[in-house]
Amino acid sequence: MTIIKQDDFIQSIADAFQFISYYHPKDFIDAMKEALDKEENPAARDAITQILANSRMCAEGHRPICQDTGIAVVFLKVGMDVRWDADMSVQDMINEGVRRAYTWPDNKLRASVLLDPAGKRQNSKDNTPAVVHYEIVAGDKVEVTCAAKGGGSENKSKFAMLNPSDSIVDWVLKTVPEMGAGWCPPGILGIGIGGTPEKAALLAKESLMGHVDIHKLQAKAKSGAELSTVEALRLELFEKVNALGIGAQGLGGLTTVLDVKILDYPTHAASKPVAMIPNCAATRHVHFTLDGSGAAKLTPPSLDDWPDIHYENKNGKRVNLDTLSREEVATWKIGDVLLLNGKILTGRDAAHKRMTDMLNSGEKLPVDFTNRVIYYVGPVDPVRDEAVGPAGPTTATRMDKFTRQMLEQTGLIGMIGKSERGQTAIDAIRDNQAVYLMAVGGSAYLVSKAIKSARVVAFPELGMEAIYEFEVKDMPVTVAVDSSGTSVHAIAPKEWQKKIGIIPITAE
Repeated sequence: MTIIKQDDFIQSIADAFQFISYYHPKDFIDAMKEALDKEENPAARDAITQILANSRMCAEGHRPICQDTGIAVVFLKVGMDVRWDADMSVQDMINEGVRRAYTWPDNKLRASVLLDPAGKRQNSKDNTPAVVHYEIVAGDKVEVTCAAKGGGSENKSKFAMLNPSDSIVDWVLKTVPEMGAGWCPPGILGIGIGGTPEKAALLAKESLMGHVDIHKLQAKAKSGAELSTVEALRLELFEKVNALGIGAQGLGGLTTVLDVKILDYPTHAASKPVAMIPNCAATRHVHFTLDGSGAAKLTPPSLDDWPDIHYENKNGKRVNLDTLSREEVATWKIGDVLLLNGKILTGRDAAHKRMTDMLNSGEKLPVDFTNRVIYYVGPVDPVRDEAVGPAGPTTATRMDKFTRQMLEQTGLIGMIGKSERGQTAIDAIRDNQAVYLMAVGGSAYLVSKAIKSARVVAFPELGMEAIYEFEVKDMPVTVAVDSSGTSVHAIAPKEWQKKIGIIPITAE
């Protein structure tokens, strides 16, 4: 009988969530480097380069890969011959480990978990509670997988109850473009098939905990070996999803997914439940086993595992934000790379809701947005001499419903975020001769190095969702929606889908 001590379990959980906050798995790095080597779209190459450069910086500096340090997810397989030497429940021990990890002073992680989700939505301050999935198995060990899942990718999860005769491939190819780029491709698609609705979703999530190994499956198929149904489906979806041309950050290109993972389970004769959950460019998970000999020993990867890539864009057009005018904005076209200098304001969901409520009630806003640019971001707290912690963009579409009012009633001239904008926001941008700029999701630490100072200027009680003023130097962004309302996300993927030529473009 194995005895697992409370302190060992808690410390293992804490160490694991710190570990995955700054170390990408090696298989993911290798797959990203392969994607970079074959990518032909300059905009997509630039995005992948930023992601790889950011990843190496985080491994060196032990700071988060993404400002969204995720909701803590733990998969447990507990042997039936295991005994716990603990006075806390397993859930409470995991929560304590998460609490220690997310409040560790040398590498603070962002607290994103909100209590009372349908009501007050108050931050728990320490990212607890974790989401825990338990399985009781034969044996005398505890197998643990810890994952940190960001909201951008989680929000793009999809589920369908297909008819037994329906094609899973057709559903995936229809659904992936509808997900947009808010899940920060290139990444990994996890698909769960069968069981019941909740089982399919759990299978999809669990499948993402595996290694990127599509290349091994491709080699198996090339050798002529017989493939299982799931293996053949993985290969077909890998080829066809990439043929959609969505590309890195939705900018168009050859790689949208690095792998497609599938787990299945027997299901009812009348049912075909299918769930799909993406893993973003901040793929974060680690597996370890406890056998009673102490806390888990996590082996840091070698920096030699990362390509020697450093991001330096000298070809971008430098912009002085402090003198920005609508006339200057009107000269920018989609695809233009800009290097921003000067002061920008920040604000995301909670701040936008607060500001629009104030506007609706006739109150004066605490900040003047005239000819200013707002950055959709919730940064990590700084440590040591940092002006701000990792500060990558959040998904811009969540702010679409606020966009017209902000542009028309505050004098706002531009917005920065990640992924595409919906038609409601695009129409508002066009009507107000404004602009939407895209920063790369998955390059949060790299972006933070362009931020030279940061101060809270409004709504401090909102924590990471407060309004900050950042002073930036050569912050790299791409024009994603220009003042005429032309969107790179609406055009580029279709162009690359046509170039790839595997999947015909249907008339709308």
